[in-house]
Amino acid sequence: MPEITAVLWLIKVLTTGMGEAASDWLGETSLVLGGLVGVGSLVAALWWQLRAREYSAVRYWTAVSAVAVFGTMTADITHVVTGLSYAVTTAAWAVVVAVLFTAWWKVEGTLSIHDVDSTRRELFYWATVLATFALGTAAGDLTGLALGWGFLPSGLLFGAAMLVPLVAWRLGLSPVVAFWSAYVLTRPFGASFADWLGKPAHVGGGVGLGDGLVTVVALVAIAALVGLLAVTRADVQRSSARPAAERADRVPAGEGAA
Repeated sequence: MPEITAVLWLIKVLTTGMGEAASDWLGETSLVLGGLVGVGSLVAALWWQLRAREYSAVRYWTAVSAVAVFGTMTADITHVVTGLSYAVTTAAWAVVVAVLFTAWWKVEGTLSIHDVDSTRRELFYWATVLATFALGTAAGDLTGLALGWGFLPSGLLFGAAMLVPLVAWRLGLSPVVAFWSAYVLTRPFGASFADWLGKPAHVGGGVGLGDGLVTVVALVAIAALVGLLAVTRADVQRSSARPAAERADRVPAGEGAA
């Protein structure tokens, strides 16, 4: 996993917006094509990531981008196929996220990304990330569409909400709790702004640039930032320099190391 830096948050927000726009763009173009790209990219990216034994910015953010697209599709399909309201699907995905966090904690004794140093922990990590993308997609559509707030007000709301765990962390909140609280909120924040830019005015008050254009611009920005990190290695955790044997499962149950 990468070190937690300002660039991490910037790329994460960009991937959330890209995933939202790309999923909608592919779905509007061809449902079959969207399904093939969504599932195919997810399987390929996670296969590449899970085979690795050390952190790589290109490999990691490729996996996050694939999860972003697939997570959006999962949330949208849940809503469309079941006919459940956004309020219900948001609550359902919130339960899924809570269950994954609980299972991860009970099995591993930590939710810190600084301790994702085994295959089992990484599987917990990616399952949780996928669920947070789906939760964020449902939450963004709930506020932006179902409640009629519009995408821009929704984005501003979630952006302000992201500041809460930051302030709470400064005041002594557990770094792990603060990180995951903000991480979950990046999804509806980025997705709301992507929808605002891509959708037409009659859909949530959008600007109407088109989902395809938003997808391409976001991908270019992500590629540039990830390329910079690949060269500078500024996001490599300091603990990654230690031998793998020293980074083996070392956190006993009940200790949530930051």
